[in-house]
Amino acid sequence: MDDLLIRPLEPYDTDEAARLWWRSRHARPDLLPAAIHTPAEVAKWFADVLLPDAQTWVALDDGRIVAVLTLDGDDLDQLYVDPDTAGQGVGSILVDLAKDLRPGGLALWTFQTNLRAQSFYSRHGFTEVRRTDGAGNEEKAPDIRMTWGNHPESTD
Repeated sequence: MDDLLIRPLEPYDTDEAARLWWRSRHARPDLLPAAIHTPAEVAKWFADVLLPDAQTWVALDDGRIVAVLTLDGDDLDQLYVDPDTAGQGVGSILVDLAKDLRPGGLALWTFQTNLRAQSFYSRHGFTEVRRTDGAGNEEKAPDIRMTWGNHPESTD
């Protein structure tokens, strides 16, 4: 990871980034519910929604996308790391980038089943502020709201 490059998502990245998202999302079915959209729909979402918003970054190692980060306002909306790269610090680098870009605070959602993500975000200073039954997300899976810094939803 010595040559890790982080840059905004470019038009020519969208298919590769979508494939990484899909692979990462389905690597641990015990942690995340299956995506409800097809790989083609995810690729279209990257090209038509995430790219124009200009709030998505990719981490590249040796020219290959190994992680994706999307911010939506002050929400850390997406953070997916290639399963083969997980545990090597790329996710931490992207969380630090998100904090630098949103110094006033961040919030995120994670599924209640994703204990790995909850632990990761807790190590990065995020705290749980509420749990839901999942009625508000597409997967209808119970989730957790976490915040960092001076985010308006923080309970500190």
